[in-house]
Order: sequence, then structure tokens, then C-alpha cells
Amino acid sequence: MSTKFNAADKTERLLNLVICLLYTRRPLSKAKIRDAVPQYGTSGSDEAFDRMFERDKDELRDLGIPLVTEAFDILFDDEPGYRIDRREYALPEISFAADELAVLGLASRAWSQASLAGPAAQALRKLEAAGVERDDSSLIGIVPRVRTVEPSFEAVKDAVLQRIPVAFSYRKSGTGQGTTRHVQPWALASWHGHWYLTGFDTVKDAPRVFRLGRIEGEIAVEGTPSSYEVPADHQPSAMIRTVAVDSAPRRASLRVRTGAGHGLRRRAVSEVGVDETWSLVEVDFTDTEAFAGEICSFGPAVVVAGPEELRESVIRRLSGVLGSGPGSAGQTPSGQLTEGVTR
Repeated sequence: MSTKFNAADKTERLLNLVICLLYTRRPLSKAKIRDAVPQYGTSGSDEAFDRMFERDKDELRDLGIPLVTEAFDILFDDEPGYRIDRREYALPEISFAADELAVLGLASRAWSQASLAGPAAQALRKLEAAGVERDDSSLIGIVPRVRTVEPSFEAVKDAVLQRIPVAFSYRKSGTGQGTTRHVQPWALASWHGHWYLTGFDTVKDAPRVFRLGRIEGEIAVEGTPSSYEVPADHQPSAMIRTVAVDSAPRRASLRVRTGAGHGLRRRAVSEVGVDETWSLVEVDFTDTEAFAGEICSFGPAVVVAGPEELRESVIRRLSGVLGSGPGSAGQTPSGQLTEGVTR
């Protein structure tokens, strides 16, 4: 059996377990979970199932899924039940502006298939047949894939799940300089729209938080699976909250073309029309590299007027896309694009 097949099979099993625990309003016993999740039925013995289930619980928690343990029957409080805390799992109520709704409308065209299929649907049928009280609202929108824009996501996720030490190049906040970090990955979690890795930096001999968007290049494996232990009391979200904000907010001055940059305009501290084509928009930011990436996504419709550090980060990114060095912005065929950023 190939490693690729094993990884896919485990991913499907974890997804089915999440669906199973979201399906019910009340905690489920291990016996019902084993019967509902198809992959657990293939375990050869009770001991094998127990080991697999314990590993799966730990992995879901490492991924930030709020799996809780509590008594499923007040008359039998010595046998635990399991569920996912939907208040922690679900998103709060949100609203969208017109341009955001347009983007969501385009994205919704990708939802051409049912959210649940195959073994997942079979698990739901088994739970229904067993008389488990159903909660359909928790299952809307579940799809068997997590999409991210960070190239390092898959490699980092695998390192977290297998507890493998890794090394990678990491851009520092503010300066943008890359340094090699040697890390024992602990957990991977999303916070305020960004993915973060928590872990132990073996060179600095201290716990650290790394934003995936700042990891560059390949992730190098530096050890074997299960070669270290994650602290039992580790809480990824709490750790990320304490260190994720890089610094006090700073203010950027941006020239934004008319009809563009709606996301920036909504966050603007001030906006003044320069002429019929451009507006001067001021936006607060904390992470230079992340904000530079956002500005680049608007192409020539947004030009950085200041601060200098942000302007240089944008130039460096655009020069990289054009396949030239940071000092050759004015010599490229698309020179007006990078040259415009420096105005």
C-alpha cells in the first residue's frame, strides 16, 4: 500500500469523523462513532480501533478543531462521549459588500457537486438509522478539501501530523530578510484569515509562531516521525493571539485608480480625490510583507506613495515576478509597472 494512498485514506477518515461529530446535537459514544465511520469498521480489533481513534482525536485538535469530551448519558457518566463544539467551530455572522458578493458568486460556480458523498453519506445514514438526533445546519458547506494560497501548507500540515522536525527559510516581519529556522512543528491553525504554524525553534530554544505566508522555498525534513512530543497543554489559538500582531499599526499612503481597490477603500482612514483617475487613500497596516502582497494583487491600479519600507517590499515582489533583480525595475519591459510603484 503506497504512502500516498495511506495519506488519502486518513484524510477521508478524519473528514468523516468531523462530519459524524457535527451531525449530532448530543455527544456520541465510541461504539456509535466506530459504527458510523466506515474506515473504523476495517480495524481488526477493539485495541486497534482505540489506538486509531485516539490518534485521530489528537490530530483534529492539533488542526484547531474543537473536539470536546463529555458524558453522553447522565446515568453512565463513566463512559465518555464526543462532539464538536459548534460555537467554536462555526464562523460568526458576516456581511458582504457588493463587489465581495460578486466574487462569491463566481466562486459558487465551483460547487457543482454535492458537499457530501460516498462513505460520508453512508456514515450519515448509519447515524440516522441509529436514532441519533440530527443537526443538518452544521453540515452545510463541508467539502473534502482545504484550499490555501500558501505553497508550504501541505508540507507543514504533514510535518505537524507526523511530528517531524523541519527547516525552512522565513522572512522576518518588517525587514523582509529571510533566515533559516529549525523547528519542531506543534500545530497549524487559521487566525484572522491567515494560517500560522506553532512550534519549538531548536536554535532559539524557545516556542515560536510562524506565519505560513512568510515561509519561502521548500520545507526540508530534519528528522524522523514522532521524534518529539507536543506539550500536552499547548493551545495554538491562544499562542497565536499573543504574538501574531507584529507591531503597532502604521499608515500607508496609496494612489488608487478610480473603480479599483475596493477592499482598500473600505478600510481607508481617509480618501481624497487627486484627479479623475486617481485617489489618495490612507490605510493602516501592521504586517509589511503581507500588506505588500495584497497591494501587488491589484497590479498597476494601486501605487505606493509611502512608507519607503512598504514601497521597497512591493518593488521586490514585482521584480521577482518579472524575473529581474530588485535593482533593475526601470530596465524591464514592464518597467512602467515597477517604476510607477516608486512614484
